[in-house]
Amino acid sequence: MVERVHHLLAGDRDRGHADLLTVERAYDPRRRRFRSDIIVEDTRAIAGFFRLTAAEEGWRIVIVDGAEEMNRNAANALLKILEEPPRRGLLLLVSHSPGRLLPTVRSRCRHLPLTALARPLVLQLLGQYRPELARSEAEELAGLAEGSIGRAIELADAGGLALYRSMLGMLAQVPPVDVAELYAFADKLARPDAEEAYRASEELLSQFLARVALRAADRTFGAEELIAGEGEAMQRLAARADSARWAELRDRIGRDFANTDQLNLDRKQAILGAFFAVEQMAR
Repeated sequence: MVERVHHLLAGDRDRGHADLLTVERAYDPRRRRFRSDIIVEDTRAIAGFFRLTAAEEGWRIVIVDGAEEMNRNAANALLKILEEPPRRGLLLLVSHSPGRLLPTVRSRCRHLPLTALARPLVLQLLGQYRPELARSEAEELAGLAEGSIGRAIELADAGGLALYRSMLGMLAQVPPVDVAELYAFADKLARPDAEEAYRASEELLSQFLARVALRAADRTFGAEELIAGEGEAMQRLAARADSARWAELRDRIGRDFANTDQLNLDRKQAILGAFFAVEQMAR
């Protein structure tokens, strides 16, 4: 079975394998951006796919990536399939935050934890998939990716290094925040054509705040800088509040970004609000 899954995944690089369906956040042409969640129409397609006869070797496989991005209606539709799984069908739920899944969904799944890739391996894979990157850039991306080659590639494609350096430049000064620089940064990310950059910045800020919370709990954490200037910015902020408060702020900012997507609110205001919240915490 393992060999079968590997064969299917290899064949899906161009989404061309008849027995493999991948479900993920879809592009919304009306809003000209990817949806913030996986909707019920996406997961309903799974039942129809499983009813089809396998085209090749008798197994049909569905991957939901990432499963925590399903809204409640989508998760409930998937739950019906999990309660009555099809014969010779395999459903793989990829989740970075299993705690966000419905307990009823988690209880019907077998948990297969995956360890992060070693940084040298991420660096090697970046050389294979993004050979145009300079060695120094690849090393920085491998550090930021935290063991995920997919995240490293996404950051590379979204200009993640330049975005993170811009963020560090502002965070290193907090308080106060450079208002003119922040507004220019937010204007750039709020453009309709900046979807990937906006998502990358959201994730990078969350990652940075998580590292600040860890530094506040353990002053020796993060001695190795992922990007030049990161350590100074982290140390400055970690000294301003305790670990629990930084962790709570990270969660609150994450909820604000999620609400911005779900309610189609102004992305510029979400970015400004996040950085002003960091400034307020650091006062």
